[in-house]
Amino acid sequence: MKLEIIVITGMSGSGKSVALHALEDAGYYCVDNLPPELLEAFIALEHAQHGHRVAVAMDVRSATALPLVPRQLKQLRQAGVAVRSLFLDASTDTLVRRFSETRRRHPLSRQVLQDGQQALVQTIELERELLAELREQSLVIDSSTLRPAQLLSYVKSLLPLPPDRLTLVFQSFAFKRGVPLDADYVFDVRMLPNPHYEPLLRPLTGRDAPVAEYLRQQAQVGQMLADVAQFLDHWLVPMARNHRSYVTVAIGCTGGQHRSVYLVEQLAQRFAGQWNTLLRHRELDGL
Repeated sequence: MKLEIIVITGMSGSGKSVALHALEDAGYYCVDNLPPELLEAFIALEHAQHGHRVAVAMDVRSATALPLVPRQLKQLRQAGVAVRSLFLDASTDTLVRRFSETRRRHPLSRQVLQDGQQALVQTIELERELLAELREQSLVIDSSTLRPAQLLSYVKSLLPLPPDRLTLVFQSFAFKRGVPLDADYVFDVRMLPNPHYEPLLRPLTGRDAPVAEYLRQQAQVGQMLADVAQFLDHWLVPMARNHRSYVTVAIGCTGGQHRSVYLVEQLAQRFAGQWNTLLRHRELDGL
């Protein structure tokens, strides 16, 4: 059976341990904080002893060796290993709050000489720089607004998808709660007719039939849907040819309840037959 490996990286405090627990629950043999120098030897050993599914977490504690990882993952793919790379991220404000709440020291804190919150912010930005290359090659999950149960669900949703095929993630969100950090493309649909102003539709969402029918009848909504689909039709194939593994398309409206949800649902249906397709509703998934 083909060996599968999931490599989890990301910002300290972003939820890597939660993601690793999700994979352990799904039957993966997991190890945390594996030094990159040991990756190839570890995979060979664990494949022989524990089967065909392995997950490892690496972070900035191995900062000096992290530049090895992109080349290692490329070599593993060339050797026929099914590789997924997952990057957990969160906003700087969120990470500062999490470290303050847990009173834990950031792994890079000794490299910053100043004291207090300003030093923590600088440390987080340094970590972003060190992890930038790994982030570019991974599926990014922004955990800023996610509860642990949501993050568990997001990670588990990846597992049934073939890892050697481009994965297209459609995500709805509310601009009033900020733009998702994990978005590769962001489309603003706040100019479209808003069901919020229809009393009977206000308590519903874009997944409900009355809202979907209302939006389907709006010419502007149909044009926006066609424009986004045309853009993706044009560029997804070149990205896949360039060995791009993941693309996240975020659709935002004011409240993340109606217009963005409807468009994400429609786009996910439109592209499901061509690519691995996931859909997420940031403001609804936690309800």
